[in-house]
Amino acid sequence: MRTTIDRPVFFTSAAFILALVGCAIAVPTAVQAVFDAVQRWILVNVSWFYILTVAIILLAVVFVAVSRYGDIRLGPDHSEPDYRNFTWFAMLFAAGMGIGLMFFGVAEPVMHLIAPPVGEPGSVVAAREAMKITFFHWGLHAWSIYAVVGMILAYFSYRHGLPLTLRSALYPLIGERIHGPIGAAVDIFAIISTVFGVATSLGLGVAQINSGLNHLFGIPVGTVPQIILIAIACGLATLSVASGLDRGIRILSEANLYLAVLLMAFVFAVGPTIFLLQSFLQNVGGYLSDIVAKTFNLYAYQPTDWIGGWTLFYWGWWIAWSPFVGLFIARISRGRTLREFVMGVLLVPAGFTLMWMTVFGGSAIHLVLFDHLDSLAEAVRGDSSLALFAFLEHYPGGAIISLFAVAMVLVFFVTSADSGALVMDLLASGGAEASPVWQRIFWSVLTGVVAVALLLADGLQALQTATIASALPFSAILLVALWGMFKALKLDATKRRIRYQALALSAPQGRGDSWQSRLRNMVMMPRRAHVARYIADVVRPAMDAVCEEMRRLGYTAEVRDEEEGGMILEVTHPDALDFSYGVRPHSYERPSLTADEANDTERRKYFRAEVHLREGGQDYDIMGWSREAVISDMLDQYERHRHYLHVVG
Repeated sequence: MRTTIDRPVFFTSAAFILALVGCAIAVPTAVQAVFDAVQRWILVNVSWFYILTVAIILLAVVFVAVSRYGDIRLGPDHSEPDYRNFTWFAMLFAAGMGIGLMFFGVAEPVMHLIAPPVGEPGSVVAAREAMKITFFHWGLHAWSIYAVVGMILAYFSYRHGLPLTLRSALYPLIGERIHGPIGAAVDIFAIISTVFGVATSLGLGVAQINSGLNHLFGIPVGTVPQIILIAIACGLATLSVASGLDRGIRILSEANLYLAVLLMAFVFAVGPTIFLLQSFLQNVGGYLSDIVAKTFNLYAYQPTDWIGGWTLFYWGWWIAWSPFVGLFIARISRGRTLREFVMGVLLVPAGFTLMWMTVFGGSAIHLVLFDHLDSLAEAVRGDSSLALFAFLEHYPGGAIISLFAVAMVLVFFVTSADSGALVMDLLASGGAEASPVWQRIFWSVLTGVVAVALLLADGLQALQTATIASALPFSAILLVALWGMFKALKLDATKRRIRYQALALSAPQGRGDSWQSRLRNMVMMPRRAHVARYIADVVRPAMDAVCEEMRRLGYTAEVRDEEEGGMILEVTHPDALDFSYGVRPHSYERPSLTADEANDTERRKYFRAEVHLREGGQDYDIMGWSREAVISDMLDQYERHRHYLHVVG
């Protein structure tokens, strides 16, 4: 297979990555000081902008789901989802937050308990607030950031035929210029953000695995074991990404979800089950009742550094990661309606996340608050990477369960790394999904090399700070892209309304055939050969006649064959949206509607001659219509298209 790389994007991003890694290695202290200063400036001066941006994103995503736009598909109108729901949810969960839940599931609630933003540490009030804060950080807001990026990219790529890269989000603003230097710069930014986001996560995450192995087997905590762990994780990720999305990544994601459910079920069953059920209901109620106040809370009347270390850190991190996770979500969501997409990306992973935090965080708080296990609180305070293992040692078979957890963390890292390599390859290939294996392997290996280099140079913290700081410019880009998407959705919805207004007046009344012919065509259930002959004998002459007349009137028109025996008429408008009217054979399973058909053990398919417009299949069959009726339908659809151009022009 020939290379698919976009040379300006590929080589420029690789050069920037090497330059930034070189600076972080050569002068880590100076680089860290610069990025720390940037982060402090953001905290003091524009923290309100981060808070406002995330609030707008959540409201926009919810609005799309409940509005008339929710019925629009991420793809042609006739498209269907590429993946079944369970597989889709598994890949969402694994790419989005799986590893974060392993690291913070115990650590964050306990840290908020012993060091709350306001109130007395270690109190019942602090415990209740700790869970509400944890829910707030890991709930709807986080997933709405991923959802909005994925929705924008999937909509413009699958609905409007643009490349599945970040540049497509700017199409409503700069049009075809996305294919020039501006678009390339956006994709380069996304690649750099993804490489360093995944690399810093690898570097920081192996610290948790190293701590777990030290806790279990006394393996020393240090650079050498962590480099070995990075090599193992990236090696497995390389094998996974080389096997493709439908094999390695899908299988690993499903395995991740099974393992996560198994571990959560164990802690739930062995731990304080009744307390967890009670606290889950109370925590969900408290989260929903406080969501508006917490969304806009900047602690303006209680100045504290807490918000910078927690809420703003999370919002910056989610936004910085959103090009990677959002693009991956877009890649696996083709064929779903916007409503299905939002419900799946926003509610299902968020619901699972809140259950996870309740089971692990709630159980840990119960140990500290009611069983007075102060050693767990001290372990979390001393090293948050040890939190999960210090927690699990208080359960039956703690060593075995901790080893199981270490394996889970490793698998989660592999999934994040292979998903990241897939996204980087998409960005560097102009959205081409079928790329040579070596390109995917290159990005997987590069991520591991960057992580090792930064680990050796103690430069991980600097790049982590830089990644979060990069969320500021991307927040502005995201808001503008969101506005552009709503502009495009409004046009799309207007076109759908115009197209369906006269649906009752469509072809059946003026087809020119008798009702007996219409009934006979319904029950005949044609085979492919019948439909192909009809398209050749009736549809093609009808399209040729319209095409010839359009050309005589000064328009550019063309009739051409399509794959699978279809036919399409295209009319080009130089300064407006082109028109296309196609007829394609579509196969369906033959139903059993009579006694003879019910006794027929040989199931056969039948075919319909369905109309397709630019927006996709229209779900009506013209098989058996006369040549004049087909021409009448073409003119009806073209008239609606012209009316749409008039409305939006």
